Amino acid sequence: MGQRTPHRSSRGEAITEPRINDRIRVPEVRLVGPEGEQVGVVSIGEALRLAQDSELDLVEVAPMARPPVVKLMDYGKFKYETAQKAREARRNQALTVIKEMRLRLKIDPHDYETKKGHVERFLKGGDKVKITVMFRGREQSRPEMGYKLLQRLAGDVADLGVVESNPKQDGRNMVMVIAPHRNQAATDAARRSAKQEKQAANDATAEQAPPA
Repeated sequence: MGQRTPHRSSRGEAITEPRINDRIRVPEVRLVGPEGEQVGVVSIGEALRLAQDSELDLVEVAPMARPPVVKLMDYGKFKYETAQKAREARRNQALTVIKEMRLRLKIDPHDYETKKGHVERFLKGGDKVKITVMFRGREQSRPEMGYKLLQRLAGDVADLGVVESNPKQDGRNMVMVIAPHRNQAATDAARRSAKQEKQAANDATAEQAPPA
């Protein structure tokens, strides 16, 4: 008793739904009110009556407890809000993009400036950047040179990003990840939003202006 039975989603993922209302088949439960207040241990019949009187659902939130813990809530609203939060979390996760920039150990000054400019652009856009230094032939015996190059680049873009993953050897390459400052992406988004609002206001003003 008190266990929940998992079922499979259309993607084959195991999903565990809590038991609700008359699916809760135990003699007594520890009841929690809709605001988190502790009601205490009551019979399942009393808990179901309170749920019906409150026009709420009785949801089993801790099936392994003795007795199981149940809570009064609007289960439909709870499921909707949970799904919304999960979607928002996935959306925010998808917004984090990792760009990649490759450098040669013996990079010339002009090429270095060009590559640095790309890294700065990526960071300004709120993206992380994976910097890869590629070693050729005997260059592999000089990993300290790759480390020095990566440190130099990190210093040059320090006002836009911070080293999230320190330089480390990866086969014939050495890699480092730079992430934008935490507030950088939010700042850029706010600037874009303000710019769009200003443009929309200008367009509206232009439409309302009488013809010359």
